[in-house]
Amino acid sequence: MGSLRTVSRILRRLGLNRLAALEPAEPIRRYEREHPGELIHLDIKKLGRIGSVGHRITGRYPGAINRHHGIGWEFVHVCIDDASRVAFVQVMADQCKESAVAFLEAAVAYFARLGVCVERVMTDNGSCYRSKSFRAACKRLGLRQIFTRPYTPKTNGKAERFIQTALREWAYAQAYQNSDQRSAELPNWLHRYNWHRPHGSLKANTPISRLGLAGNNLLRLHS
Repeated sequence: MGSLRTVSRILRRLGLNRLAALEPAEPIRRYEREHPGELIHLDIKKLGRIGSVGHRITGRYPGAINRHHGIGWEFVHVCIDDASRVAFVQVMADQCKESAVAFLEAAVAYFARLGVCVERVMTDNGSCYRSKSFRAACKRLGLRQIFTRPYTPKTNGKAERFIQTALREWAYAQAYQNSDQRSAELPNWLHRYNWHRPHGSLKANTPISRLGLAGNNLLRLHS
């Protein structure tokens, strides 16, 4: 008891009057939807445009003059299915509500071609996702929109982890000469990710294997 009182006094002096401050962080609760299309996760990653090979490849020190300084940004809109981890990605010029709506429509159409009917969409609280236009698009497409908890990115963790994989294996994986070259490589990488890359959380299976496609459909979609 004496040691607890000592700790309490120290916490009060520091402005922390609860022992809860010493408790370990709440563990991340993993979850997974049962069927493809039950829930898709949407997110956006801002990437600097490329005007020349940058310091991530050349090893130039931070602060060195870079010929693509100030060239602007691109916005990588990502969508990942919660159950299968099948992903859809587009590089767009901005993250405004019009782009978010266009991407949502393209993502739903992509999954429809795979035989997946999307039911829910999870987004963060960004203005483009909170807009009336995006809400109307969800209603038109028959989707229920779910928001992540504010300042809690782990609630959209599957999208966050996918973005890190995409940065590592696509965006920063090779020395692109310009942004168009990087964007042109995206469909090739995304195909490998969905169809050929073993996924750790899927017991080393590929995302596409969870869609239950018949052999004829697999051949048609893969060609």
